[in-house]
Amino acid sequence: MSEFFKAELKDRFLGYATDRDDYFEVQLLYDEFLRPNYSLEYTQKLVKEIVEYDPELLDVMSGNGTNFFMVSGTDSTEGFLEEGGFTDLFIKEEEKWDNFLEHLSYNIKATSKESALLGKPEKHRSRKEISMLAALIAGVALSFVFAFYSFVKSISSQENYVTKQELQNALNGLHAAPEENQESNESLSAHYQEKITDSMHIETPETNTAK
Repeated sequence: MSEFFKAELKDRFLGYATDRDDYFEVQLLYDEFLRPNYSLEYTQKLVKEIVEYDPELLDVMSGNGTNFFMVSGTDSTEGFLEEGGFTDLFIKEEEKWDNFLEHLSYNIKATSKESALLGKPEKHRSRKEISMLAALIAGVALSFVFAFYSFVKSISSQENYVTKQELQNALNGLHAAPEENQESNESLSAHYQEKITDSMHIETPETNTAK
């Protein structure tokens, strides 16, 4: 049973009670409005909900093993029905929920639009940052390629140049040559000097004998 139909049944129970000036069994409400599709227990449940909402709407008597055996209308019953009863309360509650859901849906749409608007600059900024990062990486890679090329070129060109060690060895050789020549000259000079001295020793005795 829908909530709206339940609200209508409660108003019919109250209307039936206002038409009577005495107490009557809940069984009569069941026979009048709910038999045979629903049970007596369900009728008692609806009466209980009426009393729980406002105890002044019905005067209830217990008996026959149940708390809701007999009921009667009160001074508040007719006034409540004139104000719209449970049916009007249900409609107002539904309208309130409809307005709430509509307002909630509007807020969700507005939030989605705001998020989309806020997300666009963020998206553009992210693309710009990615482009700058890609340019930076490309520049670093290009610099690395040129540096590597220069390094390889310098290594290949070293074969055409005299190393420092080779130059030093050549210079040492040049310094060593004069010294060897000087030693050779000194040796020859000593050799000839020795021969001259020996010649002088031979000529001296012969000269003395002639005198």
